[in-house]
Amino acid sequence: MSMPFYVSPEQVMKDRADYARKGIARGRSLVALECEPGILLVAHNPSRTLNKISEIYDRIAFAAVGLYSEYQLLRIAGVRHADMKGYSYSREDVNARELANAYSQTLHQIFTHEMKPYEVELLIAQVGDEGASELYRVLYDGVVVDEHDYSVLGGQAEEITAALADAYRPGLPLRDAARLGATVLGGDDGPLPSDQLEVAVLDRSRPRRCFRRIRAEELTELLA
Repeated sequence: MSMPFYVSPEQVMKDRADYARKGIARGRSLVALECEPGILLVAHNPSRTLNKISEIYDRIAFAAVGLYSEYQLLRIAGVRHADMKGYSYSREDVNARELANAYSQTLHQIFTHEMKPYEVELLIAQVGDEGASELYRVLYDGVVVDEHDYSVLGGQAEEITAALADAYRPGLPLRDAARLGATVLGGDDGPLPSDQLEVAVLDRSRPRRCFRRIRAEELTELLA
């Protein structure tokens, strides 16, 4: 009788991590920037039907890169979780930190127990009343990173992060933040045009529901 094929647990985890990272790196990048109105989210996304950026709850946004079908399942689960908690307790009890922890547990469970890990990176953003904002990046294996000022997901994340480290300034006006996002996503090819971008803002000045998409005409004017 032949001996069963053995692979060490360390090698299994490494192979899964490499697989997930390669899948995420193939996708187009996304950046989130804290700015004067709140938090601006800018994604390289030429599709007009498949969204990378969505609203989760009153002051909370969800953004993702990677395999669309997988992060769409996670987005829907997050919306249901937030709605249930807000209905059962209070709307103020729903927050980005708890959602990030819930996503972390789900992705860690999938990464360690399923044959194929999810090829996704998530960003949970929340804007506060007094200028306090929260950015949580959740990796494919469930690791949560608490970000400040800006966050970059997918694609050429290291190069874009280096560019933002040089160019970002706290308290940017919305127009400057949008231009900066388009510039760093475009890289050496120059700023991306409005038809290649998906943009939304968590505007703390809006009553209750802060999430607002920036549509084509407004975005073109901002980038002009």
